[in-house]
Amino acid sequence: MEQADLGLIERYQEQDSELRALWEQHQEYERILQKYEGRPYLSPTQMQEIKQLKKKKLAGKTKLQQVLQQYREAEE
Repeated sequence: MEQADLGLIERYQEQDSELRALWEQHQEYERILQKYEGRPYLSPTQMQEIKQLKKKKLAGKTKLQQVLQQYREAEE
């Protein structure tokens, strides 16, 4: 995530519950994925869960970028 985006999130998350929820969800997915990456072996079930988490994270990031774009345009 770029510094400009992080600044927007920091500025607007208090007043925008959708933005705050998307950001918290993104961070949670990142924490879970990092936990899996630290393991020396993953079961097929865990590998499938990682794939699903990555898809959810990407979908959430896409939505988060859309919300941030609205704030970027409003600030211009």
